[in-house]
Amino acid sequence: MISIDLSGKTAVVTGGGQGLGRATARLLHRAGAAVAISYFEEGAGKNRAVAEKSAASFGERALAVEGDVRSRESVTVMFDRVVEEFGGIDIVINNAAIIRDRSLGKMDDAEWNSVIETNLTGVYHVCREGAPRMRDGGRIVSMASISGFVGFFGQANYSAAKAGVVGLTKVLSKELAKRAITVNAVAPGVVLTEMGQSIPEAARDEMLKQVPLGRFGEPEDIASAILFLCSDLAAYVTGQTIHVNGGWYAG
Repeated sequence: MISIDLSGKTAVVTGGGQGLGRATARLLHRAGAAVAISYFEEGAGKNRAVAEKSAASFGERALAVEGDVRSRESVTVMFDRVVEEFGGIDIVINNAAIIRDRSLGKMDDAEWNSVIETNLTGVYHVCREGAPRMRDGGRIVSMASISGFVGFFGQANYSAAKAGVVGLTKVLSKELAKRAITVNAVAPGVVLTEMGQSIPEAARDEMLKQVPLGRFGEPEDIASAILFLCSDLAAYVTGQTIHVNGGWYAG
């Protein structure tokens, strides 16, 4: 029997309190890893509460830690807290993301900048500060998207950011290869998390027609691909984007 055992490893999952992030954090934890779930707090403490609830539900070897991926200083503090708690870092999952959909002619600078800052610059900050703190032989997996390949109407900011993640992944896979740190991306299709459910129903119906398997993804479908990339089974896989979209042609 072949099993995936991440015992003794520590994983950091940005935006890991809900949706794809939570499913990924849960699966990594089930495989034996200690897991740090990062959150960014805005407003009345909702994000912190969600992250802490998720971490508590995992039991031991789980931590909720604040970290604003838009700020390198905040990311540095986040990683230092994880190292202090668990002694090191082996796995980094770049999951934190937002959407601000609007056609290009109606999109304002704030909507463009906020998505780029979180979805692309945030990945840069996490990799820039995380890689030096990672043990050799580690794993970085970033969340890309089918949108970065297909280019959905109204997602100029989101599609550009996710396409940028793919390019950044290729570069970092070369730069970190000497330390045997693999760097890959996963590009989900439509997954009906809170973000996926924000897509208008009529648009979702049209999207579903493009999926040969005839269903949208579940968070666990994406998390399973990430678990593979974090395992010893994927030791020779780097610089790749794995499409997990039910067969939707993504270019």
